[in-house]
Amino acid sequence: MNREPIIHGEGIFDLIPQRPPIVMVDSFFGIGENHSYSGLTVTDDNIFCEAGKLQEAGIIEHIAQSAAARIGFIYTRQGEKVPLGFIGSVDKLKVYDLPKNGMKLSTEITVVQEVFDITLISAQVKVEEELIAECRMKIFIRKE
Repeated sequence: MNREPIIHGEGIFDLIPQRPPIVMVDSFFGIGENHSYSGLTVTDDNIFCEAGKLQEAGIIEHIAQSAAARIGFIYTRQGEKVPLGFIGSVDKLKVYDLPKNGMKLSTEITVVQEVFDITLISAQVKVEEELIAECRMKIFIRKE
């Protein structure tokens, strides 16, 4: 994975439909064949933070937006409008630790299967090299 983000800050808004205070990705590191890499620095003012820790719902939203950033990157690179995506299901969710304020999440999205407008992804969220969460997510894409 590239250690320096290729897109960060307000540039993320070109990749995802969410806007503050719901933005849960602050850096995008690029894509490989079936993988994409994104990140988030946990801040105390994050709406999903409670008692200085990012809660499970925030981790799930971060994973969904990481998958959205992948699609957004592909579409913008092709000069197309970024489509809306919706979480169809979350499966095999395991949260091993809740990240604290100031920690940097590093997330790898792996495309397991794409059929029509449905994408099944696998996600791993790490802080440094420690796996803190993982799941599979089915995402429906609505193209206009």
